[in-house]
Amino acid sequence: MLDVALLGTGGMMPLPNRFLTSLLCRYKGRLFLIDCGEGTQVTLKILGWGFKNIDLICFTHFHADHISGLPGMLLSIGNSGRTEKLTIIGPIGLKRVFDGLMTIAPELPFIVDLIEIEDDFEKIFQFDDLFVSAVKANHMIACFSYSINVRRKGRFNIEKAQKLNIPKKFWSVLQKEREVFFEGSIYTSEMVLGDERKGIKVCYCTDTRPFPNLIPFIENSDLFVCEGMYGENEKIDKAIEHKHIIFSEAANVAACANVKELWLTHFSPALTEPECFSDFVKSIFPNTIIGYDRMNKSILFEN
Repeated sequence: MLDVALLGTGGMMPLPNRFLTSLLCRYKGRLFLIDCGEGTQVTLKILGWGFKNIDLICFTHFHADHISGLPGMLLSIGNSGRTEKLTIIGPIGLKRVFDGLMTIAPELPFIVDLIEIEDDFEKIFQFDDLFVSAVKANHMIACFSYSINVRRKGRFNIEKAQKLNIPKKFWSVLQKEREVFFEGSIYTSEMVLGDERKGIKVCYCTDTRPFPNLIPFIENSDLFVCEGMYGENEKIDKAIEHKHIIFSEAANVAACANVKELWLTHFSPALTEPECFSDFVKSIFPNTIIGYDRMNKSILFEN
């Protein structure tokens, strides 16, 4: 199971009832954050998922509405009692931006590991069966979209284990994809597990024009979280100029990529009632939800 929450849904600037766009995922008690604009720690506090277990923060790009909340977030994490290392991932320039922001928060009780990415990465972070990957987007500055994938191992095959005469006391070890050395032989999980089953895939894409690798990157996602800067098709020229995605484009991408569900986010401050476009966008991709702050759901494994 993977829990997902939209901490905020605003673009450019926060509004009284709308924090800036940020996505939080929870897996086996650990937390993974994408983007951290001004005030993100406030909406996370309201959500109530806690700060201490945030292991990873990913940044799509370095515009202020996506990163200016980092010092406050790290201080909140520090005040929660965390001492374990925390990883931050972002485009080239992350170290320079981080050093500048942390001038106002120079002392933390944990180590911060910075990872700069330049090109598409198949796997840039792993926790247990959860993998985070990135693909280069198309914005005014270097920008990445992210995918969170939770693998699901194949079922344990008792008949295979019995044919290999593997004692039952080793079965649970092999189920966890570890090796067993017994009576001069090495036994691996591949010998006793079936084919890998369908896992969970959540993708996050904002501040970009549609780009060639986007559809294959998000294909068959359980959830596609995508910006919808403007609801009106008449704003397409403005979206192209500033390299953003409008509602209808996000819905078309979701349909082409065969995703299960689309959450729209990163609304323009001028778009005060994005839900007014709900019927319009659902006519393109029926399973579209207009995002709102702290909207969340639990995504379960199939079968």
